[in-house]
Amino acid sequence: MSTKKEAAAKGGEGKKPGKAKKLIVLGLAATVLVGVGAGAGIYAGIGQGEAKEKEDPNRPKLVLRSEEPEEQSSEGGEEKEPAPKIGTVSVANDRAPVDPRKYEVTYFPIEQQFTANLSDGSGFAQLGISLSTYYDSRVIANIKRQIVPIRSAVLMTLSVQDSTVLSTPEGRQLFQRQLTRAINQVLREKEGFGGIDNVYFTNLVIQ
Repeated sequence: MSTKKEAAAKGGEGKKPGKAKKLIVLGLAATVLVGVGAGAGIYAGIGQGEAKEKEDPNRPKLVLRSEEPEEQSSEGGEEKEPAPKIGTVSVANDRAPVDPRKYEVTYFPIEQQFTANLSDGSGFAQLGISLSTYYDSRVIANIKRQIVPIRSAVLMTLSVQDSTVLSTPEGRQLFQRQLTRAINQVLREKEGFGGIDNVYFTNLVIQ
């Protein structure tokens, strides 16, 4: 009898390590599942944060092009300021390419002209410009709010020009691009969004 009991006891002792291994495996599996769940939660949180960042309500939006041109109403011979344009197409940033055939352009003339001595010492230049944008009225509001640093950037860009370069079509086109970059840089630094597509000359006199 004692031999059977001893054998049974030994058999029971032999089974305990197997149960322990099963418990360890189950514990590891549960740990892995918890880790995966936590990682997925963090990833989802990051994704939601990015989505919120892209949906900034203050970011200007592109204005879809209308089939009919705008009509400017006037009373007593005075033209009314056109109604602010409302954009409906969101963009990730102001460097996104814009198709001019799909979106409405707005021109904003800078009232005061610019005068600066040229870098080659040959004289000075007088400049009048108008800015264009395919974004809504928030870009125009940003321009008005930052007109002082914008004027400074334009004058600095004008003052480093050479009269011989400005006398050529290629030189004037290069100057346009330089002005566009300078104005967008001011708007990005001050407002977080540029949005200026081009700068057009309404007056350019070199003397």
